[in-house]
Amino acid sequence: MKNRILTKSQQLWKRACEVIPAGTQTLSKGPDQFVRGVYPIYLKRGKGCHVWDVDGNRYIDYPMALGPIVLGYNYPSVDAAIRKQLKDGITFTLMHPLEVELAELLTEIIPCAQMVRFGKNGVDATSAAVRVARAHTQREKIAFCGYHGYQDWFAITTSRNNGIPRVLKDYIFEFTYNDIGSLERVLTEHPGEIACVIMEQPGEEPRDNFLQRVIDATHKHGALYILDEIATGFRYALGGVQEYYKIVPDLACYGKAMGNGMPISCVVGKKEYMKRFEEVFFSTTFGGETLSLAASCATLREMRTKDVASHLWKMGLKWKNGFNCLARSIGVNAQVGGAGPRTHFIFKDNEGRDSMALKSLFMQETVKRGILFGGPIFMTYSHTDREIDMTLTASERALKIAKKALDEGDIDKYMEGEKITEVFRVRR
Repeated sequence: MKNRILTKSQQLWKRACEVIPAGTQTLSKGPDQFVRGVYPIYLKRGKGCHVWDVDGNRYIDYPMALGPIVLGYNYPSVDAAIRKQLKDGITFTLMHPLEVELAELLTEIIPCAQMVRFGKNGVDATSAAVRVARAHTQREKIAFCGYHGYQDWFAITTSRNNGIPRVLKDYIFEFTYNDIGSLERVLTEHPGEIACVIMEQPGEEPRDNFLQRVIDATHKHGALYILDEIATGFRYALGGVQEYYKIVPDLACYGKAMGNGMPISCVVGKKEYMKRFEEVFFSTTFGGETLSLAASCATLREMRTKDVASHLWKMGLKWKNGFNCLARSIGVNAQVGGAGPRTHFIFKDNEGRDSMALKSLFMQETVKRGILFGGPIFMTYSHTDREIDMTLTASERALKIAKKALDEGDIDKYMEGEKITEVFRVRR
């Protein structure tokens, strides 16, 4: 694939910059998040774990639309459910039976789910869950760990905080994963003021019963525990991280994989807290949009029938262990971290510092060989041993080029495109 043509991608990008601020609808999909000049900018279609760009080049995909694709692109049973519902209509004046059907299915699958409310994006769910916690506790402050979307209360903590009232920074406090002391300090320094503790499961194993200790500390101080499973839900296990690690949050947020690409999310939780939705303002025009509800029902049933989570672990660990073995043998300070269903790259220079330049070079060389990487690496039910083997072969070649660049002390010499950049940094 070294002689790929990217003409149509480049032409579309030029047009987009004239009519779309920043050129993209999703910052993490913009060309500065990849190796501009070498990566495609626009994809046209997908099948299974493969995608084709607008110039006709084919790739094995790993960002998988930033996580929503869990079964594969154009997955037959999900697409059939969408087409079937499309014949009857998309959204209606009154509610639709699929709202009840999917809600009942989720209460069967997710340990903490006694009631369900639907949204469209992860930020819908996390912002609604926090609002419920504030209503229930009559408190306003939040302790958080991880990424929780673009809403004001989280975005104020990032470098992309223009347009957000500065006062919000006084209401949100970060704690560190696997450091229970960091959470306890937040809780004790703001006695009776923390409404909720919201966290996601990062690519790191909990130590010393950390997750349950967080729940216990949260409850001790009268706050609610919210588990953000937007990225992990239905991947670690069918019921998500809470099933995998045997914990029960007060509220939980799901999205991404929930509809295999269709826009849908939800807040689930214990009835005593979910009943607060009858008091707080959370109402959306498209919460009952039927194509996404049908897709979600089909996706979850397929995942339950075929034990998709086990496949994600199997393929993900084969990839992770294979890459890490290659990096060690070639002598590049790089590794794949995280859990099997969702992994990520860690690249370091010869001094042991995080190296975006080295990651850029690696991504450049793998995309030239038909592998599409980005930030998180999401396995799907459509990734097989064949795709993992092909990816490891391409990675081996890319790591050898990276090793050569490091030995020469000149990564720039090997760069054919622009190095990737960060969307934002969390302010600490």
